[in-house]
Amino acid sequence: MRLTDDQKMLQDTARTFIADEGSIAKQLRHWRDIGCKDGFGHGLWKQFAELGLTGICIPESAGGMGMAAAEAGLVLEEIGRNLTPSPFLTTAVAAVRALEGSAQAERWFPGIVAGDTVAALAIDEGKRHDPNGITMRAEKAGNGFTLSGAKQFVVHGASADLIIVAARTAGSAGEAAGLTLFAVERDAAGMSIENVVLADSSHAARLTFDKVAVDGDAVIGEVDGGATVLGRALGAGRAGVAAELVGVAAGASAMTLDYLKQRKQFGRLIGEFQALQHRAAHLFGEIEIARAAAQKAAALLDAGDARAELMVSVAKAKAGRVAALAVQEGIQMHGGIGMTDAYDIGLYMKREVVLGELFGSPRYHANRVAELSGY
Repeated sequence: MRLTDDQKMLQDTARTFIADEGSIAKQLRHWRDIGCKDGFGHGLWKQFAELGLTGICIPESAGGMGMAAAEAGLVLEEIGRNLTPSPFLTTAVAAVRALEGSAQAERWFPGIVAGDTVAALAIDEGKRHDPNGITMRAEKAGNGFTLSGAKQFVVHGASADLIIVAARTAGSAGEAAGLTLFAVERDAAGMSIENVVLADSSHAARLTFDKVAVDGDAVIGEVDGGATVLGRALGAGRAGVAAELVGVAAGASAMTLDYLKQRKQFGRLIGEFQALQHRAAHLFGEIEIARAAAQKAAALLDAGDARAELMVSVAKAKAGRVAALAVQEGIQMHGGIGMTDAYDIGLYMKREVVLGELFGSPRYHANRVAELSGY
């Protein structure tokens, strides 16, 4: 996998910008320590917009950059490397993919491009990711629908201007058919929001819908045909999470290597100990494999390749496990201080835990790889 000149330029721009403006001290620690209800800075989101990053996956005809999953992955790796709290994944990647080609795109794309709009995906209802297990009902009512049910783990759900909700208009739990996606605005009557702080200080929400009325224009795609739209959004979202997890692994690894070059024990730098060198070399190789898998998944998505669904799950599973290895090695090589809040390495562990579950855990995707391979 080789980056084009344009991709290299984007990567360099994102790396410099996010390292400077999206650093742990400026963003994650700042918003966490003041108890921000959003968990991220809207000012930084506007800076993303000024660079055109919020519209990275939006067509040029709609004011965006006209890029795709491969380019979004380059930005997400830098976001992961710096643990930058941002709605980039849910809004600029997953939500945009859900909205594209629909009547709702014209309504929401300008706000996303301008950095004024935050979007969230309301999919899961239980303890684990299970898109086919949706039971929330959307009943026909006049020219529209009423939504009844509940959603959990809606990332940025309490901060979102737009919530893309997956509900069942036909069929029953366990079936992919019969799903429909709806664009619900944040002030919809009958929708209650419980804001929850996650392990990594990011925010998600539990949403309850009590006969929330939406008109027919709120439907994204076709009634009962939401599985296609949802699959498109989840594919982009999962590939994006894989890229961000690669960034988390790379950031934790770089921090650990730097520590190995500073910490002395028995009069020697601990980085001189061969056992630690072997572990660092092994981790480097694993991160490169995970990065290649994430880039391949994005490339196949962009090409519309039939193998994309399989490769996305390969990437999500591999990146999740490699990120877990990276933070575990980082904590252990730092020693006891690695568990203290004074050292940033522990923050990487917390982010990995949350991202590992988002859009499906490594176990979920390993099983999905087996199923898609005919087992």
